[in-house]
Amino acid sequence: MARRREAQKRKITPDPKYNDLLVARFINCILNKGKKGLAETIFYKALDNIEAKGKEEPLRVFRKAIENAAPMLEVRSRRVGGATYQVPVEVRESRRLALSIRWVIQNARSRSGRTMAEKLTGEIMDAFNNAGGAIKKKEEVHRMAEANKAFAHYRW
Repeated sequence: MARRREAQKRKITPDPKYNDLLVARFINCILNKGKKGLAETIFYKALDNIEAKGKEEPLRVFRKAIENAAPMLEVRSRRVGGATYQVPVEVRESRRLALSIRWVIQNARSRSGRTMAEKLTGEIMDAFNNAGGAIKKKEEVHRMAEANKAFAHYRW
């Protein structure tokens, strides 16, 4: 239990172009060394690339990609009588969103490509089509939870 007061949640203002909170959160996660303008440029270029490649609305593709990459279960370490068990637990909605955003950005950064916008475009398109690194990470987490479901009774 924390001894200090709980930190207050900051209000996130929606992004200026799409007026969307999810887009604003994603841009804040792309952010590097406080350069928000650059992060916005990267993201908006990625959405423009998605629009040019496909016939679907880019914001809908982005939302579906984030939804596809979001895990339902994860494992948490739980210490019981000197042994540590990996206990599968359901993931809260806010954490699901945070994990999927993090995984999409991490896998976009690790891709080979010219610019970050192109890498991000590829990763979002892959996540939309249920492929790519973020989806692989989600399936790996689900496999881990499935393998340890015998310890589900330690959940609390």
